[in-house]
Amino acid sequence: MSQAFWYKIINIDRRWIYLVIGIVTFIPMLHYIGMPVQITSEVKSVYDRIESLQPGTIVMVPMEFDPATAAELQPMARAVLRHCFARNLKVLSTAFMIDGVVLIERDLKMISAEYGKTYGKDYVYLGYKPYMEVVLLNMGENFRKPFPKDFYGNKLDDLPMMEGVNNYSNVACIVNVNATSGADFWINYANGRYGVPLALGVTAVMATDYYAFLQSKQIFGLMGGLKGAAEYEKLIGRGNDVANRSMDAVSVAHVFIIIFIVIGNIAFFATGRGKRI
Repeated sequence: MSQAFWYKIINIDRRWIYLVIGIVTFIPMLHYIGMPVQITSEVKSVYDRIESLQPGTIVMVPMEFDPATAAELQPMARAVLRHCFARNLKVLSTAFMIDGVVLIERDLKMISAEYGKTYGKDYVYLGYKPYMEVVLLNMGENFRKPFPKDFYGNKLDDLPMMEGVNNYSNVACIVNVNATSGADFWINYANGRYGVPLALGVTAVMATDYYAFLQSKQIFGLMGGLKGAAEYEKLIGRGNDVANRSMDAVSVAHVFIIIFIVIGNIAFFATGRGKRI
């Protein structure tokens, strides 16, 4: 190819590159590709723990994310809820991020409706309380201390699911989907002080901070970002849900970015600019 061609390539309007990346990112969201997603042991252990529980067992699923982190954590939370309801487990949930309280309530309503579950009998939403550390410690004594009423103003004693359910000792495990450093409080108090089995679902940038807790067995499982959500979707047989589609989009976008980098470097040297270095 002529040097003039490579000059055109190196001087191309960057907006064309943005357009191409936008298109190749959008297409996999419409047409599922199904690129392979390798299941990791830390995600599989969360699935296996929930799969091993007997119907009617209570699983606590605190969800602490907001619209800014929902792209990563909402698919993960939905996958865990679907697994719990499909196994006929009962779900107890809280929300300690004020911006995500309504978002999480909508997800609970939507997923429970898919499986024909009834509020108060099959799941309970406690909602939000400030001073998270104090709330977690009080829940270790009795859920009714920080939450005498649920999110909707119902007394906990009036909800059939909460009959005889007093504290962490009455839940089989906690799967905390968390976008904040509040995950540390669940490790310190729920697991460290009260000994309840705990798994975490966190954003991708947070995940590396929690592998040490996985190795020390302070948590029994760890789901990291969109990749962890995609793995869990695969495990529950929903491989074409939003996390896997998003992983397809991310993978295709990365391929095109690498191609553009390679072409840019070829153009750089083909036009003689590399000789100036």
